[in-house]
Amino acid sequence: MANFQDSFLSGANIDFIEGLYARFLDDPGSVDPSWREVFERNNGTGRPIFNAKLLEAPAPVAPEGKAKGNGKANGAVQTAQVAVAAPVAVAAPVAPAQDIGLQSKVDQAITAFRLRGHLRASLDPLERPRPPLGHVADVALMDENHFTAKELEQAVECNNVFPQQRVRLSDLVTRLKRTYSSHIGVEFMQMLDSERRRWLMQRMEHSDNRTAFSVEEQRHILTKLSYAEGFEHFLHTKYVGAKRFSLDGGEALIPMLDALLEVGSGMGLKELVIGMAHRGRLNVLTNILGKKPDQIFSEFDGPKDPKAYLGRGDVKYHMGFSSDHATRAGKNVHLSLAFNPSHLECVGPVVEGRVRAKQDRGGDTERTGVMPLLIHGDAAFIGQGVVAETLNFAGLKGYTTGGTVHVVINNQVGFTTDPSDSRSSIYSTAIAQMLDIPVFHVNGDDPEACVHVAKLAAEYRQTFKSDVVIDLICYRRYGHNEGDDPSFTQPSMYELIRKHPPVRALYAKTLADQGRITADESDALKQRCYQDFDAALTRARQESQFKEPNALEGLWKTYKGGLLKNAPQVSTAVAKDTLRAALQKLATAPEGFQVHRDVERTVLKKRLGMLDSEELQWSEGESLAYATLLAEGYGIRLSGQDSERGTFSHRHAVLHDVQTGQEFVPLRQFPTGKASFNVYNSPLSEMGVLGFDYGYSLDVPDGLTLWEAQFGDFANGAQIIIDQFIAAAESKWRRLSGITLLLPHSYEGQGPEHSSARLERFLDLCAEDNLQVCYPTTPAQIFHLLRRQVLRPVRKPLVIMSPKSLLRRPEATSRMDELATGGFQEVILDAKADPAKVTRLLLCSGKVSYDLTKARDERKDESIAIVRVEQLYPFPHDELANLVAKLPKLQELYWVQEEPRNAGAWHFMFPRLHDLLSARSQQQPVKLGYIGRAEAASPATGFPKTHDYEQQLIIEEAILRGTQNGR
Repeated sequence: MANFQDSFLSGANIDFIEGLYARFLDDPGSVDPSWREVFERNNGTGRPIFNAKLLEAPAPVAPEGKAKGNGKANGAVQTAQVAVAAPVAVAAPVAPAQDIGLQSKVDQAITAFRLRGHLRASLDPLERPRPPLGHVADVALMDENHFTAKELEQAVECNNVFPQQRVRLSDLVTRLKRTYSSHIGVEFMQMLDSERRRWLMQRMEHSDNRTAFSVEEQRHILTKLSYAEGFEHFLHTKYVGAKRFSLDGGEALIPMLDALLEVGSGMGLKELVIGMAHRGRLNVLTNILGKKPDQIFSEFDGPKDPKAYLGRGDVKYHMGFSSDHATRAGKNVHLSLAFNPSHLECVGPVVEGRVRAKQDRGGDTERTGVMPLLIHGDAAFIGQGVVAETLNFAGLKGYTTGGTVHVVINNQVGFTTDPSDSRSSIYSTAIAQMLDIPVFHVNGDDPEACVHVAKLAAEYRQTFKSDVVIDLICYRRYGHNEGDDPSFTQPSMYELIRKHPPVRALYAKTLADQGRITADESDALKQRCYQDFDAALTRARQESQFKEPNALEGLWKTYKGGLLKNAPQVSTAVAKDTLRAALQKLATAPEGFQVHRDVERTVLKKRLGMLDSEELQWSEGESLAYATLLAEGYGIRLSGQDSERGTFSHRHAVLHDVQTGQEFVPLRQFPTGKASFNVYNSPLSEMGVLGFDYGYSLDVPDGLTLWEAQFGDFANGAQIIIDQFIAAAESKWRRLSGITLLLPHSYEGQGPEHSSARLERFLDLCAEDNLQVCYPTTPAQIFHLLRRQVLRPVRKPLVIMSPKSLLRRPEATSRMDELATGGFQEVILDAKADPAKVTRLLLCSGKVSYDLTKARDERKDESIAIVRVEQLYPFPHDELANLVAKLPKLQELYWVQEEPRNAGAWHFMFPRLHDLLSARSQQQPVKLGYIGRAEAASPATGFPKTHDYEQQLIIEEAILRGTQNGR
């Protein structure tokens, strides 16, 4: 099979060969002798053994123990894209009989149109010539002179282009041109799934790839275009120079989205979640989601009291919105437009996560009720790497949403950058061919073609649960924004645009010329649009309609954000009997299940032993938190690279039978009600996966959603999601999230990329109680922290610096009683220290606390107290102030950390500790200093011995010497 995909028996040629075989079955003499020999081969049975199904590439083999999909439910085939041989390569030799020779030419032409017709399509509204295609051999098969005038009058086999078997060749060529080389070009013959290819062929070829719209339907399209154009024109004249990132030139998007909703709702669609950048966003808001133009105009004017929004809010073309859309067929579809920043394409995985959460919550296992729609820009679609990460979710069990409809608003320029400078491919949609999906290219100046494609794409998605891409080729009438002059960099293009009529005017003229809708009726419709917008502006000026985004509705009614000091305290302790019963379940595999012997020894038997000792390690603290939450009805989703086992082989949330490969998930024994436990090994991606899980958390406030980095160092691959969404969403958009990040962090001598989760970056983002940043060091602490994250009616992102060596360090254990009583301690005091004797206070977080305690105890120094700050933000001011107040002889306070001085928590802690010490009254001054590694450009050394030496210096300085200014 190694050369299967390189042979002619693959890809697009399958349909060509199947056509020959069908003719062979009817009349063996009608095919060339060389093909007849192939079809007549037998294995001694006397029956032909040729089967076109055998020509298809084999479906990917699922790993042992995994569910085997059929490749259609998720719409993605997990194989490399086939390098399809040109159709000419499979054509039979020239036949001696004239009709066979002509039929061979016909078959070649049919395949050429299906495979390459998009290269001849008229797709650019500006009618600029397409690049020469001489290097594509089979394009010549579509030329006018490929057939003689005499041949064009003959009846030929049409290979299912027409319902009937034989048609006049000229009619066949005309249909092929209309179908594949008019205002619609389709890339679909590269798809390996012949069922979907044939489905598309039939719908496109038997209709000339057009819809025969009634006058009423054409009037509806014209109305949508009129309101789309009218909205932009109105803003352009009333808010001169204001940024709005208009849809001018791409107005066909509006009737396209309307058509998608009509078709989708008729096939089970109940909710659509939309992600898009700024181009055309305001137009979509008012003309699709139904946001009142009064409100949008008021957003241009801004709030009455600017002081009320100091440091808050966002620009109008980043705002989200939701509404219920009534289709013309009487169906209702709930629409949600996701909030997003200016960072292009980063909203894509967020939308996918939201859709998956809605599907999971609603039991939409068929994935037809909720659908994602992503609207892209051409330069961003090919340029932003997160697009590939998001496309890759399509066929993954933990991330699939049953297919996304992608619409690319192709302005044919990216800000000031020409396509030739922004991509190496013919189309900006080339990246989508990593999936086994169709791509439709359509001329944005042909609204009926655009609507037809939207209807076909919606039907395809709902039928095959597959991604589909529409490349809406249009133009941008103004610059990147309305204050920019694009003629500086694209003078020729913008001279064409300046002279080019708007799509509404072109369509109105076409309808008038066809006698469908008169020019007077079109003009009246245009005037009605302006009157509606003018009336809306009058209302907005009379009384501002400026509103903050809706928040804390529906699922979110019982949750709150704001300052955490107002958060109610909740009990996170669990009865010991419950804990013991849960640990027993976690330690037991099903009868006959053959666990790997090392897993049995280090996980299951170890847990059984803990039932006697009641000494728990980190893994048990974490797992018991999940088990008890599940038993209380709270769902849990954990995803990340290697999260099923855990990077450090500590979790083993999924056990594998070494004989059968069958899987057993112990935590799935605990859920009650609608709760579920799902753990997924993610693709090797940070930005896309964290974006997905963040989006998931937005629609599951009543559960625990966790993302785990393989090492905390790799979290910076998702920095955009952290900065723009997780840290800022509450302030910008009033959107809450309980997303929890598990970031392995500590200095173990593993080098610069396996030591630091960049704690300092998270602390730099902290303000207004937007985040929780914690560094727990015991199993009891992670148990109570995870339970607190769910049980408190407050939703804030939680960033956890999770351990590595502490996972199994003997001192880093907890008694089961600590889980059955108490709660999460933001500060862990030094139980061994006598407050009356302490002169030096060492504050620290994480693993270094154990090293310090060991050295202090070995020296038996009673003048030193070691206190762990387990919650860095919100800063535990009161707890630390009370601690300092109880140390009457205190002379020195040092912050001790493993990280370099310019990293870690020092720069965050210094001003807060300084203020805390300054507030001490009538007590002797206390020196405040730093102990840790010196400033460094790299987080850590790459040499274990050097690491050990640095670590020794830190401990010695903290315990033996200590200096005011640190190292």
